[in-house]
Amino acid sequence: MHTAGQPSPASGNAAQAANTLAAFEAIPTGAALGAEIRGIDFSLPLPDNVKAALRQAWTDHLVLLIRGQDIDDEQLLAASAIFGPPHEAASRKYHLDAGQKVDNQYMVSTHPSVAIISNLGPDGRPVRDNGGLGSYEVVWHTDNSYVAVPPAGSMLYSLEIPADGGGDTSFNNQYLAYQELPAELRRAIEGKSQVHDSSRNSAGILRPGVKLPTSPEEVEGPTHPLVRVHPLTGRHALYLGRRRDWPSNYIIGMSNADSEALLDKLWAHATQAKYAWTHKWRVGDIVLWDNRCCMHYRTEIDSSQRRVMHRTTIKGGPIVAPW
Repeated sequence: MHTAGQPSPASGNAAQAANTLAAFEAIPTGAALGAEIRGIDFSLPLPDNVKAALRQAWTDHLVLLIRGQDIDDEQLLAASAIFGPPHEAASRKYHLDAGQKVDNQYMVSTHPSVAIISNLGPDGRPVRDNGGLGSYEVVWHTDNSYVAVPPAGSMLYSLEIPADGGGDTSFNNQYLAYQELPAELRRAIEGKSQVHDSSRNSAGILRPGVKLPTSPEEVEGPTHPLVRVHPLTGRHALYLGRRRDWPSNYIIGMSNADSEALLDKLWAHATQAKYAWTHKWRVGDIVLWDNRCCMHYRTEIDSSQRRVMHRTTIKGGPIVAPW
């Protein structure tokens, strides 16, 4: 995985006012995806031409990093709305159905379109397991692929970060993964779809009120194609979603053994380091990524240190297969 270089100021060229095209810069990471955006302050109004530049940069680079922000949830939602209307986090329903309280310091935000991604327990102290992602390693995945119409993108804003790091987030380019797919694998997946397991989150934790499947037939979740067409670029991307311990995602129309073998090959290919870029968080960072053409991964967090992020997701459209 490629890690970006030295941090830089969020305000861009100090001689230019923030939120102008003169101040706007998109600095590629040098990896397979990602760019740092300078000259943006989401606490201030943004003109339409700067919003358009942000949307174009997102299309071009798949993942955007904007540093040095100091905003509230309403401003975060306004920033997210530049890229599309809100998508309510699918995990929220599981927690509310299980009787968990809406609490801005724990897991369930007061706003249905803002998810709290933290390692805090009910008492506000950091823990390893809080019923959500907690402090666990989070495997490669695409946000909310376990719903019928997954979000187009996600925006994550860092409020508290462990002093010694941890929780680094990596992103990978699934356009390139599809483009460089060996011919035999491309033939093997043509016309195929898979069921996306909704029972467990990306840390492998069973969702509140959900029964663990014991066979592929018990796996609940929507069916999506293994390859999707991006609605803005027309490019094809692998769309693997997430994969948990068996039984989990499986390919329709194949035997269990053949499905597992093919998924093993696809995941090994799609998660190669050459397709990835890694971000080391600081307080005030915002990262926006495109769930339609990239996946992400998080390293384990020191469970003695607090990590609190707020996330919005951006409404997507029906998944279109290339076949």
